[in-house]
Amino acid sequence: MNLLLFSNSTNFGEAYFSFPKPYIKEFLGEKLKKCIFIPFAGVTISFNEYEKRIKTQFEEIGHQVVSIHHFENKIGAIEEADVIVIGGGNTYNLLYWLYQYKLLEVIREKVKKGTPYIGWSAGSNVACPTICTTNDMPIIYPQSFNCLNIIPFQINPHFTEATIENHGGETREARILEYLEINRQMKVIGLREGTLIRYVNAKAELLGKNGAKYFQYGEPAKEIPVNSSLDFYFKDKQE
Repeated sequence: MNLLLFSNSTNFGEAYFSFPKPYIKEFLGEKLKKCIFIPFAGVTISFNEYEKRIKTQFEEIGHQVVSIHHFENKIGAIEEADVIVIGGGNTYNLLYWLYQYKLLEVIREKVKKGTPYIGWSAGSNVACPTICTTNDMPIIYPQSFNCLNIIPFQINPHFTEATIENHGGETREARILEYLEINRQMKVIGLREGTLIRYVNAKAELLGKNGAKYFQYGEPAKEIPVNSSLDFYFKDKQE
């Protein structure tokens, strides 16, 4: 498999998409690739506008993007694509439409056979076994919470230890610990802003600038520094 899984698309104070673009350029190489973009996480932005934003960014690094919403035969569009790109937004809406169009299996099989997969935020969430560690509000009910299951752990995008003064809500870490109390066999990587997972040719790395945090039931949370190998966390996929 060949994966780029970003916590976010744009870092605070930076131009839109400037954080992931250099990693994507290196990942895809110089030869032009035809990328199919899945915009279904977009809710308050039209699919046409979302496509336009991403198309501009990919053209700057020499690759083509077309959104899947233009295709009547959406399964065929996935099968013919050189690269699969899934954008961020609302994870529940994204997964709802992936089920509606019966795209999960064809994406999973393409990725397992080596088709590059790029996702950020919700697009990283759906690479997991389930979407149960998303931060998003369940604005629509998908057929199931199960998703692509191309990685053997859960991601919590936009992970932060920050708290809001005088706010009584649970922290992100508290929510993850609740998940693990019910799903004790699962593992979770809290992926901070400006951080990504790259998995190429069975080699996994944590890249970016802010590191990540690893959670396992009954164990203290473990800090993962940037530029660390993540091979251990992918070992279930390699076996």
